[in-house]
Amino acid sequence: MRPSRRSLLLGATALAAAPAVQAAGGQKILRLQTRQIEVGGKAATRYGVTQPSGAVGLTLDEGDLFDVRVENMLKVTSGLHWHGLNPPWRQDGVPYISGPPIASGQAADYKFPALPPGTRWMHSHFGLQEQNLLAAPLIVRETGAIKSGRQEVVVLFEDFSWTNPEVLFERLRRPMTGGMAMGGMAMSMDPAKPDLNDIQYDAYLANDRTLADPQVVDVERTGEVRLRLINGSASTNFTIDLGATEGTLLSVDGNPVEPLKASLFPLAIAQRADILVRLPGDGRVLPVLARGEGRTLQAGIVLRPRGAVIAKIPEQGTTDGPVVGLTQEVVLRATRPLPPKRVDRSIPVSLAGSMMGYSWSMPVHDMAGAPATVARGERVELVMRNDTMMAHPMHLHGHSFQVTEINERKLAGAVRDCILVPPRTTVKVAFDADNPGIWAYHCHNLYHMAAGMFTTLVYRGFT
Repeated sequence: MRPSRRSLLLGATALAAAPAVQAAGGQKILRLQTRQIEVGGKAATRYGVTQPSGAVGLTLDEGDLFDVRVENMLKVTSGLHWHGLNPPWRQDGVPYISGPPIASGQAADYKFPALPPGTRWMHSHFGLQEQNLLAAPLIVRETGAIKSGRQEVVVLFEDFSWTNPEVLFERLRRPMTGGMAMGGMAMSMDPAKPDLNDIQYDAYLANDRTLADPQVVDVERTGEVRLRLINGSASTNFTIDLGATEGTLLSVDGNPVEPLKASLFPLAIAQRADILVRLPGDGRVLPVLARGEGRTLQAGIVLRPRGAVIAKIPEQGTTDGPVVGLTQEVVLRATRPLPPKRVDRSIPVSLAGSMMGYSWSMPVHDMAGAPATVARGERVELVMRNDTMMAHPMHLHGHSFQVTEINERKLAGAVRDCILVPPRTTVKVAFDADNPGIWAYHCHNLYHMAAGMFTTLVYRGFT
C-alpha cells in the first residue's frame, strides 16, 4: 500500500517542536538518514536530520550546553555544520578544515556552549548534499522568547529539483548558447542585466511541503505568533510575503534588531528572520509565503485560527518575486551592536566570476586562493566588493559580524553571519577576532561555492 501523505511527512510536521531525545549524560542524538517526501504527487527520496523520536532538527534553550552525537546512517560520507553557532573551530563541522567528515556508519561527538542563542540551522558542508535537503533547524530559544509564552512556528524553506545536484552543476558549467547553458539552465547573456537564478527549480518547499498541500498550523484567533523563518535553499533568494498583514521583524540571523514593521521581508540564501505576527482577529487564515526571486514559484505555510476555512493557494503567484536587495538592510539597527573600537585590520575581498564558464572566486588582497589572516584581539573589517552580475550571500563561520557600510553609506547595522552583496555593490562588515582557528568563509549559493567562491579566515599563531 502506498504510504499516506501524513505518514510521509510525519517528521516535517514535528519540525523543531519536540524536545531532544537524550542519551546517557544528557547527550542528544542526531541521525543523518534517508527519508521520503512527496512533491507534485510523486515520492522523492532525500536526506534528512532527525532525532531518534523522529523529530527533525534540534531545539535548545539559552544557557544549554550543545552536547550532540551525530550518527551517519547514510551510505555516503557526510557531516553537519552548525550554521550561526560559534563553536571551537575543530567542532564547526566543515570537512577537512575543522575536522574529518563522518564516514558511513560512523559517529562524531560535539560539545560546546550553545552560543549565541537565536534561530540557527544545520546543514551538510560535504559536496552538494545540501541540495538533497540535508539540512534542519537548530533553535536556541532566547530567555525572553521563552518567558513571553508566545507560540513559535519554525519554517525551513528549501529549493527542490528532480535532477541530481551533480548533474545540475555539470550543466551550469557547459558552454552557453543564446542565453541558455547547453544543459537548459536559465541565464542572461546581457552583461548589464543581473542574473537572478542559476537553476529553474521544480518546486519550493516549506517544511518539506509544497503549496499543493501546505503545513497548516492552528493558532489562537487573535494570538501572537513568533515565526522563525530559515532560508535553507541551495541557490534561491526569497521574499517573505504576509499579504495585507503587517509583521514585526525581531531578529535577523538569530540576532536582535530594533523592531521593524513591514509585510515584505527579504530573505537571502542562508539568512533567517524572526517575525512577530498577530492574527487578523476576524477568523481568517494567514498565509506566510516565500516568493522566489524573479519567479512566480512560491512556497509557504498557513496559520489557521481554529475552524477557519482554507482556500487553495496556488504554487505559482501572479507576479515574479521581488529582486532581493539591501533596501531593508540599510534601515536595520542592532540592539546589541559591537562595542565601539577602532578597526585594526581591513581586508579587501573581491567577489569575482562570471556565468560564462560558471567560474567564481573571491580573491583576498587581490590574490586568488589566499586566506584572510587575522590576529586574536583585533577588530577586523571585511570589505566585500561584488564585481559580478549576480548577488552573493556571504557567510563567515565561527563569528558574528555587524554591517557597517553599504556603498559608502555608514551604518550601525544588523549583526549577522550572512550578508547579501548585490551586483556592483560594496559591503563592509566588522567583527572581533575572538575565536582562534581556521574558518570557512564563502558564498552560500551552493553552486557558486562549489565553483570556487570559497576561502578561509586564518588566525596567526593559533594552536
